[in-house]
Amino acid sequence: MSTLHRTPLYTLWQQRGARFVPFAGYEMPVQFEMGIKREHEHTRSQCGLFDVSHMGQMLIRGSRPAQALERVSPIDAVGIAPGRQRYGLFTSNVGGIHDDFMAVNAGEHLYLVVNAACRAADAALMRSGLGEEGTLEVLEDRALLALQGPRAREVMSRLCPLATELAFMQHGRFEVMGHDLWISCSGYTGEDGFELSIPAEGATEVAEWLLDQKEVAPIGLGARDSLRLEAGLCLYGHDMDKETTPVEASLGWAIGKARRQGGEREGGFPGADVILTQQGNQDTERVRVGLKADGRAPVREGTRLYNMDGDPIGEVTSGTFGPSVGAPIAMGYVRREFREPGQTLQAEVRGRRLDMTVTAMPFVTTHYYRG
Repeated sequence: MSTLHRTPLYTLWQQRGARFVPFAGYEMPVQFEMGIKREHEHTRSQCGLFDVSHMGQMLIRGSRPAQALERVSPIDAVGIAPGRQRYGLFTSNVGGIHDDFMAVNAGEHLYLVVNAACRAADAALMRSGLGEEGTLEVLEDRALLALQGPRAREVMSRLCPLATELAFMQHGRFEVMGHDLWISCSGYTGEDGFELSIPAEGATEVAEWLLDQKEVAPIGLGARDSLRLEAGLCLYGHDMDKETTPVEASLGWAIGKARRQGGEREGGFPGADVILTQQGNQDTERVRVGLKADGRAPVREGTRLYNMDGDPIGEVTSGTFGPSVGAPIAMGYVRREFREPGQTLQAEVRGRRLDMTVTAMPFVTTHYYRG
């Protein structure tokens, strides 16, 4: 544990009774005294505060930062309007996914948030691939908080009223408590909410203010995982990886329209020949699907999936009991012919075959605020 990094909020979480686990090289709170299930339910009904300061925050500057980013990603970065945010992927020369990220057009530069476990690899990829039009700056002095839930906008109206004007995937810069806050209307739970990038020296002050609000409770990684799975959101290294293409992962929508076949800036990104061929032909052998089981026993990552004749057809990549669904839920990869919702498959759990139904995702209704 002594070799792990700590976020600027580590001491605050200690004081709040967090139980820590190693995660992506950091000591991170997995749960608080409320417990994972109640933290999940509190976020769905009130408002949860998550420390995501382990994520990588980066800036791309230069003469043409958007064009530079498009050299290493199929994102339509040129098409991101000022003050808007877009989901993107880094792809490999053989079409696999190196990582996923969020990119903001902040005017003179792009602001990126990447996954914690991939931040060093992502930085190396961009430094070698952006070309002369873009330069990368890795931010080491900012924390990141996520305020999520149906009461998040009400809480934000007291902290930073102007930020409540943001709709889903919009971004703004504000001075709050004397600190320069970068606030995006986004998150990883399926609920309305905000992600706040804060100078490290101001993170505890802002977090304590938020936790003093009656609607807000601290939430750990355990509930974050069940919330994102109910929302049908992928976790890098589990539901997508370097061996998985965007088309297999059902993330073809993340390839900007201008970058697709027939688009004005078709291709030009790593693995374009593989990815665009798959997208045009829809000929992948496997595809990511949602799964729902009867009973109460969760079906975990790595569980093998079979058709009703007993033939192996895939594997679960994420699975848990969904408190808001009231049933075990999972996502995983199956042979393409078994992707249609309503089909019954079987999962092998402790030597028994349990029925699972292929289900459309998300598993719950999302509540993103679109204005």
